[in-house]
Amino acid sequence: MTVQPKLDSKTLADQARARGAYPHVVDTAAYPDRGGTLDAIASALSLPEHFGRSLDTFYDGLTDLSWLPPGEHVLIWRAADVLKRADPRSYLAVHGVLSDAQRALNPRQGRRDGRSLTVVLAD
Repeated sequence: MTVQPKLDSKTLADQARARGAYPHVVDTAAYPDRGGTLDAIASALSLPEHFGRSLDTFYDGLTDLSWLPPGEHVLIWRAADVLKRADPRSYLAVHGVLSDAQRALNPRQGRRDGRSLTVVLAD
């Protein structure tokens, strides 16, 4: 996972598009809890309704992405620090799932469907 606090989400999205990736910006400033954060990320990535609110099903959705076009998908997570301050344990859990999913979708891990996930913390 990459932290780029000096770049705003628009700049990061423009950079992703410039390299042919699909940016998905999620702003969790209004969600100081795990459930709201998961819902916001799910919405940004258009996860199917059945993803649920458990970290296991969230991970399953993140490592599938079959409803999105092949290519790199960049999740730009704005205001992650809101959850980190309000509920550090939930932040670490969500951050961990995002990191694990990013690694699982790494093309070097044998992924063959042409989809990858890059997670960037911004703003």
